[in-house]
Amino acid sequence: MEEFKLEKNEFIELNDLMKITGMCESGGMAKTMITEGRITVDGKVETRRRRKIRLGQIVAMEGREVRIV
Repeated sequence: MEEFKLEKNEFIELNDLMKITGMCESGGMAKTMITEGRITVDGKVETRRRRKIRLGQIVAMEGREVRIV
């Protein structure tokens, strides 16, 4: 499992996290994957692309997981 450090921020939006971590090549690809229900947050399907992801949450896509630290 990969880790993503929030630094000084309280949260990161789901679509931004996907772009920054390389889970998706572009914002358009992130939007499509989220809309299609291919992303989970803490084990539940998430379809809101601007969902605020916070410390301790786990975002997964097709077997790849990123934990927010």
